[in-house]
Amino acid sequence: MSGNGGGHGNGDGNGLIQLTAKDFKTDQEVRWCPGCGDYAILASIQSFMPELNLARERMVFVSGIGCAARFPYYMQTYGMHSIHGRAPAIATGLATSRPDLSVWVVTGDGDALSIGGNHLIHSLRRNVNLKILLFNNRIYGLTKGQYSPTSELGKVTKSTPLGSLDHPFNPLSLAIGAEATFVARAIDTDRKHLTSVLRRAAEHKGTAFVEIYQNCNIYNDGAFDFVREEEVNRLYLEHGAPVGDTGLLHDERAEDPAHAFAVSRITWETHGKVPLGVFRDVKRPVYDELMAEQLEAAVEKRGAGDLRALLNAGDTWEIG
Repeated sequence: MSGNGGGHGNGDGNGLIQLTAKDFKTDQEVRWCPGCGDYAILASIQSFMPELNLARERMVFVSGIGCAARFPYYMQTYGMHSIHGRAPAIATGLATSRPDLSVWVVTGDGDALSIGGNHLIHSLRRNVNLKILLFNNRIYGLTKGQYSPTSELGKVTKSTPLGSLDHPFNPLSLAIGAEATFVARAIDTDRKHLTSVLRRAAEHKGTAFVEIYQNCNIYNDGAFDFVREEEVNRLYLEHGAPVGDTGLLHDERAEDPAHAFAVSRITWETHGKVPLGVFRDVKRPVYDELMAEQLEAAVEKRGAGDLRALLNAGDTWEIG
């Protein structure tokens, strides 16, 4: 785990931490392609982090493999650049063992939805107290342009020269199907709205899943121009307000995930609009707290564990 974060907290006398966006910038050269949407997302997150009022040593960014996975190098916090698809599993271990930390996962559509799909859905259903940011550019950018689990049917790439035969995932529908307690979407070009979504995710207790439309201008340029460049095609969600002309009233707090799932099926292809904002925000017991309660109950019932006694329990033998 890299320790980019310094120890100074600049307390204001009330226990709060006064930091600025500059405090979250590292001395590492940012090595994304010029024009990549990741730059805008990085700037938004660095500007937002001071709102958490936490010392940097209490913030951790965990990533897998891919262009987005370089994020921990560029955040002046603790961080871990882990292995392909496993960031949610590693972050789960960290969040459950260190409830005092603010744990963020940064992943991409290939990293999270292909090799990491299993880890993703289980972290969502468990409702671990962490925030998952999925950068979706509908392509494998780091490995030079192969199709990804979100690439559209018929997508021509280096790995599908005759067009992809795979039906793509809808990341939000997948998350809602796993009964994630917080699901949202933002885009890299709308910094104000992205920040508001990050704020809501940070406030949520449990797993918060945020899909961020991000442009890969080298291998899949313009994939989301219909919403990144055309504001009229954006459908900003507001709790209690109509969802466009669909006849639905948005209820992000509905316990039954069917409503949020229905809203997630509104797409550019089906309605000529793209919903942005919070699709679902409900309360459910948090895995970390349930585990802590279970351990406390076990200690109260049986007393503190003795590791040495456990290792020597039952049949044991020594090897010469």
